[in-house]
Amino acid sequence: MKSAFIFPGQGAQSVGMLSEASEHWPIIERTFSEASQVLGYDLWHLCQNGPAEELNQTTVTQPALLTASVALWRQWFVADGSRPDLVAGHSLGEYSALVAAESLNFSDAVKLVKLRGELMQTAVPAGEGSMAAIIGLEDAQVEQACAESAGNEVVSAVNYNAPGQVVIAGNAAAVERAIAACKKLGAKKAMPLPVSVPSHCELMKGAAEELGAALNEVSFNDAVIPVIQNVTAKPELDRDNLKANLVRQLYSPVRWTDSVRTLVDQGVEQAVECGAGRVLAGLIKRIDRGLPVHNIEKPDGLQSALAAVGKQK
Repeated sequence: MKSAFIFPGQGAQSVGMLSEASEHWPIIERTFSEASQVLGYDLWHLCQNGPAEELNQTTVTQPALLTASVALWRQWFVADGSRPDLVAGHSLGEYSALVAAESLNFSDAVKLVKLRGELMQTAVPAGEGSMAAIIGLEDAQVEQACAESAGNEVVSAVNYNAPGQVVIAGNAAAVERAIAACKKLGAKKAMPLPVSVPSHCELMKGAAEELGAALNEVSFNDAVIPVIQNVTAKPELDRDNLKANLVRQLYSPVRWTDSVRTLVDQGVEQAVECGAGRVLAGLIKRIDRGLPVHNIEKPDGLQSALAAVGKQK
């Protein structure tokens, strides 16, 4: 039976995340300690105590969620879990997937996602970019609304999260126009998101170039587990392709719906959400209700996943 591990991105964080896990599993705080040494501040203390405003800053959120996922991934093997057949991550979660696939080492990943957050934060001045969630339209309708609303600015579909659930991003005024256009087309909801960084759109191209330069300074390996990448929604092992697609990811849509369908097409029958929260499990219910998703954030969830996915022979 084939299994896949999936790793969440921004939006899954919360103050106090993994607190119960840390009471049972020493490797959680040890992993956070490793990340803290790279970052130069106590990441675990911040995740446990907040303030939420600081945890929600993209330069902090990205290392925090990466570290949470890697800590749980390590605990899976402490508990004698088996290696999955495929891995995939949503946006930032792709870095967690690459660590799991041994393409990228953890300390390098921490440095990269911190830099990624900084580059994204400074790419577009505060207030000039925005994102919005569009619920209840076909993908093509959202794309049409964006095309008609852009004018001489940028607005595009950037997260294909599930059927009828798409996120758009771009210049703030263009996003406002696209929200109005989506409402006219009959969207159930079209609402701005509380973020200032317009991720995965053309406005991130400059940041992507700088990220590409940083990626070239880091050692990449071929993956030992195929990684379904956001940009292609296809399995990839080659280190050069993995790296190139990471750069493209910053200004290209996250094809999560297609990525999950690829997992199913590849024969995956069980998925494990490896990280804080259950955001991806919720999306997968909308994409393919036949794919069970287990979460290993807490001890009972870990035991359930071990029973379903199996242990190493």
